[in-house]
Amino acid sequence: MNYIGHVPDDVSLLAALDSIGENIIIADKNYNISWMNSSATKLLTDVAPLFGFSDIKEIIGINMDRFHRVPQHQQNIMGKLTKNHRARINILDRLITDIVITAIKNNSDETMGYVVMLMDVTTKSEEETRKDTLINSLSVPILNIWKKTIAVPLIGEFDTDRANRLITAVVAECALHQIEFALIDLSGISNYDSVVGQYIQNLNDTLKIIGTECIIVGISPKLAMTMVSLELSIPTFSSAYAGLHYIINNQK
Repeated sequence: MNYIGHVPDDVSLLAALDSIGENIIIADKNYNISWMNSSATKLLTDVAPLFGFSDIKEIIGINMDRFHRVPQHQQNIMGKLTKNHRARINILDRLITDIVITAIKNNSDETMGYVVMLMDVTTKSEEETRKDTLINSLSVPILNIWKKTIAVPLIGEFDTDRANRLITAVVAECALHQIEFALIDLSGISNYDSVVGQYIQNLNDTLKIIGTECIIVGISPKLAMTMVSLELSIPTFSSAYAGLHYIINNQK
């Protein structure tokens, strides 16, 4: 679909581009940078010296190949561009950003230049922190499965760090929402020993203090033997269905 309407006579197209909150760079059809808005100028001012420029203004007129480790790859993408191209890039281990490249076409569908947008920009450390936060949240998934009841399915290796995150996250969730039952599913755990058993017991003891009952489900015969030897005083069931049935019958 073509654009509609017209730009008011007293509105400059460059001023309009400059007012957009994103970082915008315009290059000609030969990939030479010809303009960037104030947001992009501010963003790249600290990056310019890393590429050998003493002033951000020196970037104007520079070919985009200068900023790519493999220029041929960038040229191949832009040369075949029909709509837009989006990718996540790392700028010299300083910035992580989504780059969106759009070809500027004339009425004959010929490429006249390119608009490059740098979006969702974060520093390398911020990106790593965000990834760690996501990993931590996924390592302790908490699901609301019934009134005043949560389920915590655990999968993979269970070590000290993960156990501490489990206790912190589950206790906080139960205290905040006045949870009556916490159903811990161990069916996906690949290791279970006395250390893991002790952490589960610690979780149970802590939850008791705030009025939440801990239920263990997904107990295999091997796990059952281990838990008997540990003498854990926690209701245990072979399946989540059996555990939920117990909860429903004992709901206040």
